Amino acid sequence: MMKDQSATFSGDMSNPMPPRLSKTALALAALVVVAALGSARPAKAQGGVAASDWVSTEQTAVRLVSATQATGEGASVFTGLHFRLKEGWKIYWRSPGDAGFPPQLDWAASDNLAFARVDWPAPARFSILGFESMGYKDEVVLPITATLGERGRPLRLRADLKYLTCKDICIPYETKIALDIAAGPPAPSAFAHLINRYAVRVPGDGTGHGLAIERAEVSGGGADRVLRIEASATQTFTAPDLFVEGPEELVFARPDVTTTDDGRQAVLTIAVAGAEDLPGPIAGSRLAFTLVDGERSAERTLSVTQADAGALGAEFFTILALALLGGLILNLMPCVLPVLSIKLLGVVGHGGGERTTVRLSFVASAAGIVFSFLLLAAVLTALKAAGLAVGWGIQFQQPWFLVAMTGVIVLFACNLWGFFAIELPEWIAGADARAGRIRGLGGHFLTGVFATLLATPCSAPFLGTAVGFALSHGPGQIFAVFTTLGVGLALPYLVVAAVPALATALPRPGPWMIVLRRILGFALAATAAWLISVLAAEAGMMAAAVIAGLTVVAVGLLYLRHRLAGRPRHAVVAGLAAVALLAFVVPGQSGPIPADPTRNQAEALWVPFDEGAIAGQVAGGKVVFVDVTAEWCITCQINKTLVLYQGEVARRLGGDGVVAMQADWTHPDEAISRYLSGFGRYGIPFDAVYGPGAPRGIPLPELLSAEVVLDAIIRAAGPAATAAASR
Repeated sequence: MMKDQSATFSGDMSNPMPPRLSKTALALAALVVVAALGSARPAKAQGGVAASDWVSTEQTAVRLVSATQATGEGASVFTGLHFRLKEGWKIYWRSPGDAGFPPQLDWAASDNLAFARVDWPAPARFSILGFESMGYKDEVVLPITATLGERGRPLRLRADLKYLTCKDICIPYETKIALDIAAGPPAPSAFAHLINRYAVRVPGDGTGHGLAIERAEVSGGGADRVLRIEASATQTFTAPDLFVEGPEELVFARPDVTTTDDGRQAVLTIAVAGAEDLPGPIAGSRLAFTLVDGERSAERTLSVTQADAGALGAEFFTILALALLGGLILNLMPCVLPVLSIKLLGVVGHGGGERTTVRLSFVASAAGIVFSFLLLAAVLTALKAAGLAVGWGIQFQQPWFLVAMTGVIVLFACNLWGFFAIELPEWIAGADARAGRIRGLGGHFLTGVFATLLATPCSAPFLGTAVGFALSHGPGQIFAVFTTLGVGLALPYLVVAAVPALATALPRPGPWMIVLRRILGFALAATAAWLISVLAAEAGMMAAAVIAGLTVVAVGLLYLRHRLAGRPRHAVVAGLAAVALLAFVVPGQSGPIPADPTRNQAEALWVPFDEGAIAGQVAGGKVVFVDVTAEWCITCQINKTLVLYQGEVARRLGGDGVVAMQADWTHPDEAISRYLSGFGRYGIPFDAVYGPGAPRGIPLPELLSAEVVLDAIIRAAGPAATAAASR
């Protein structure tokens, strides 16, 4: 049992209060009582072993309570820190505001406790003499999930508690509090309902309450700098309030709220002070937002965007430069290689050809690429306006798109094998004899379109930053960035168009080109096989097997058409149409099979993605590595094969101090889309590392290296790990 259960004033201030308190030290010092209070007699707890004794003062009473009488066989026990406050007195939320500090618990003396996660019910706002603070009055329970060190054993909770209570004056207290929970069946205690009553007030993602925090942007400068946060609700807003957590240098005022006529959309504008003390701009930083509207609440961490058009100029041109570079690098990614093989054949075919023909063909391919990016921009703008999820490569989440792409690639392969020739309509190829030398430009244009479609499952360096910026802004920025991406991808084609000698200086075509065509055809066939493997993850193995069989049938029919003449050729065309129709019916006949994260030893280290569990793991001293991936994302597979499943990185991810979470975006998933947008990202791969030293996460680049991953893990683990690594 405890040696001393009384609460005492903490006269020893050797442990500094959080930085927010120091900003108002003079004001607070005038309020703090500097004489020790007499100890109060603890009242005997009610409810048996499920509650500790009350630790009482003249202003407060506090105890530990448990939702169960015993620990049971589960991994954790649901408990709570129960405060009762005299009229007018308050304690503080986890982010106290302009002054104060929250209750702090040290569990070092506990037995069989791995870690304890404290959840914070939605707070109330207190405004006094121009100071804004957040906390609780009257009564509150802070729900605590106590994770057991060993299941089935008793749990002995021993906590050193520090807290501050304020009214007209502020009084800090330090005390010890204890609760023993025996082993045995976990029957509900008399306090289960009390704890749950406050647990339901802990903000989640807002889905259950019909609330959503959609975006945050900063504008202005100096004393006029403001945050603008957009929120929505399925039911009319009543009196929304918003609490912002970020770097300790920043001070956030009470929000000004405006709502639409139907009351379901709100804009909350918050004045921000202290930004001049930050090492960098607010734009691009990640802030945590808690929206409270009566009994409803929502919580989300967002990357803040820049809204000021004047301040946007330099950043915008930087983004365009990154988009150009990202599009250029995309040519080197494996997604684009099948198309480059087709274009390689075209370059070789120009050996000894006319400069004008070469120039026009490559300009046509470049035009096809830029046109496709403009089309992507239009589609994404429309989807975003409709409130749907947007992102780079999301079309690969649709089985019908995979079927269509497989068919197109197989057609290209059969064309290279000589099974048929693509005869373009006159309106594409050229309508008169004078256009004869540029006949086929439509084919080059379609090659550019094809390159863009196959490029989207890959994410090159700088591309994620550019796409994220575009999709977090308006239509103008989306079209500008996507056009620049298209120019970047088309740059090699434009170089050959500008210097046709790069193609015409090659050897003239000859019989050797037949062999080259066949080899490149098999390269395309391999791409089709990869798409069918992605389809297996989307629609199931049975559907993928049927599509594979239909693909083989289609290839056989095209070969027959090549060998036959007259009416049988028409029958073959009808057969091809039937095969195509059946192929598009198959995906709808089977449900998707979710990816199995334990299907091989390398992937056994992953646990399913749970954004809500990250904070608890970090509170327990763990590092959390989040990998957002998909079966169709080739860059993701490269990162896993070359970095995450190799050497020291694999060892660290599988170690006791790291929790490796994998978010599978193979199928559409609103929770994953929302998580990505919180970082200002709309494409994958995406990886982030959380820990005591980085509770809001460290985003990693698209292409990983062992050095980058290990450095982020060390930084996220906190100062102690960083110091140990430097020794």
